[in-house]
Amino acid sequence: MRLLPFSLPKIRALKRIGPHNFDILSILIGSMLGDCSAEKRSGSTRFSFQQEGSHSGYLLWLHKLIAELGYCSSITPKLLIRLGKGSKIRHVLRFKTFSFVSFNWIYEAFYVNHIKVVPYFIEEYLSPLALAIWIIDDGGLVSSGLKFATNSFTKKDVEYLRKVLHNKYKLKASVVSAGVPNQFNIYISKEFIPLLRSIVKPYMHPSMYYKLNGHL
Repeated sequence: MRLLPFSLPKIRALKRIGPHNFDILSILIGSMLGDCSAEKRSGSTRFSFQQEGSHSGYLLWLHKLIAELGYCSSITPKLLIRLGKGSKIRHVLRFKTFSFVSFNWIYEAFYVNHIKVVPYFIEEYLSPLALAIWIIDDGGLVSSGLKFATNSFTKKDVEYLRKVLHNKYKLKASVVSAGVPNQFNIYISKEFIPLLRSIVKPYMHPSMYYKLNGHL
């Protein structure tokens, strides 16, 4: 059985829940590399997911996965109306997981002084499911390849993610400028998209296949 941080002997029994299904860890960690946020309250951690209404199919699919694993309410998220920049009307869907003390280690690994960072253990948890969710959240088509919008991470963190993609999946990627000083993206060229597709397509919602540049 995989030994996870919350199952170490030094953690008091009252603070242990798990070991968690590896799928939920893949979903959470893949999402945290992307748009997901975590919040720690009353000594426990929960995760928040949100997508624009145009991506409602994906969010409802993700909600169903997490609800069936027992980590959030089964009530279907409702479409909400919000005002964006310039008073533009936005339609969004969102939901949150239940709070778990045994998820604190994920929060503490991803946030340093309230700034999101890339944890040292990413290679272990970047399963095909986690990679697929990261692509869904932050992947985009560029010049027939795929770009990860890793703008919020430091160059050191982005370089680490590039190495993980190569070491774990043999995906050759480059770190490129995001067009803004001190912001960087990861770029996978067209040559490696078929390999990427073979890894992640079984774990992606069909509405997001377009991010694989037509390699279906």
